[in-house]
Amino acid sequence: MKDKDDVLALLKKAVGTWNIGLAIETAKEAVAMGIDPTEAIECLGQGMIGISEAFNEGRIYLPQVLAASQAMEDAIMEFEPVMAGKLMPSKGVVIIGTVQGDIHEIGKHVVTAFLRGAGYIVYDLGKDVPPEEFMAAARERGADIIGASALMTTTLVGQKRIIERLNEEKLFNIKTIFGGACCTDRWVKDIGGDAYCACGAEVVKKVNSLLLIR
Repeated sequence: MKDKDDVLALLKKAVGTWNIGLAIETAKEAVAMGIDPTEAIECLGQGMIGISEAFNEGRIYLPQVLAASQAMEDAIMEFEPVMAGKLMPSKGVVIIGTVQGDIHEIGKHVVTAFLRGAGYIVYDLGKDVPPEEFMAAARERGADIIGASALMTTTLVGQKRIIERLNEEKLFNIKTIFGGACCTDRWVKDIGGDAYCACGAEVVKKVNSLLLIR
């Protein structure tokens, strides 16, 4: 017979071993046992932190990261009926997307997974997102950060346009973080962005720093 600690440990393990089936099954057990969703999701996040470290050290690769992310998201879905109407704690709100004209998403999916695992609320707008859509989502969701990826030199300008729109609308409180194959730290500085992220494994540290979270 499993107790609460057993179930919480299994939630962490399920994500850490990218076991989607185990994640869903254990989440259902947690709900049946009346375990606090906040506590359960924190354990899922701990599993994702382990995945981030393993990825950063080259011990696992992109498919495992995506599978771990799916395991976490599927488990969280089991808690949604319990969480309905409850305000879940979060570190901040991030709007993320691939800029207009660009359809590459894999790196963005990894970044999203790590941020959600670290306790951020992330709204993924998908690919080929115009600056206006980033702005609308940021206002509607009360964003703390906008993140945008650009994989081609021809689409890098989309990141610059996001900065221009933020300035035009005087949304100076919203921080920005940019990345992508052709994006560089120098480019981000030149366009007035707040941070450059080279890979998904470092995004949590970068975002924490932007929001002064230790």
